[in-house]
Amino acid sequence: MTFEIEVNGRMRAVTIERAGSMPARFRVTVDGASRLVDAQRVGDFGVSMLFPESGDASGAVQIAPLSGGGELLGHIGGRTARVVVNGQRTRRAGADTVAAHGEQAIAAPMPGRVVRVLVGAGDAVQARQPLVVVEAMKMENELRSPKAGRVKNVAVSAGTSVEAGRVLVVVE
Repeated sequence: MTFEIEVNGRMRAVTIERAGSMPARFRVTVDGASRLVDAQRVGDFGVSMLFPESGDASGAVQIAPLSGGGELLGHIGGRTARVVVNGQRTRRAGADTVAAHGEQAIAAPMPGRVVRVLVGAGDAVQARQPLVVVEAMKMENELRSPKAGRVKNVAVSAGTSVEAGRVLVVVE
């Protein structure tokens, strides 16, 4: 499976394929450079990947959804980066095009603390409007609405500690 991903504004070509008989082992090729990766789910939404060749924790990568539309938050070597899957194709379709339909749950991308809640139940919101700010790993992450709609539920308040995958806001 091949993807175009955007990491902090830089486009990358990524291919992922199973490697051998181990169910959690994959060969990941980024811009032509291949590495073996051990991947495991973390909670309902996150993925943790280990690069066995690195031999230490610096080879660990965590990926979790940031909001709708293919946006993810990645953490590697003490640094956090915004990742957009197939970002180039999404941009070609138009910057204002959002494909989210139906009720959308906005979940915490990783464990952290809610810093600000920017909407309330019943508020009308626009696509990509900031809804809540979560601090994780000393970085504030602004979670945005994947579509235009109305806030159905706000499940947290400022100061709440959250685990990865916890639903923070629901937009219908």
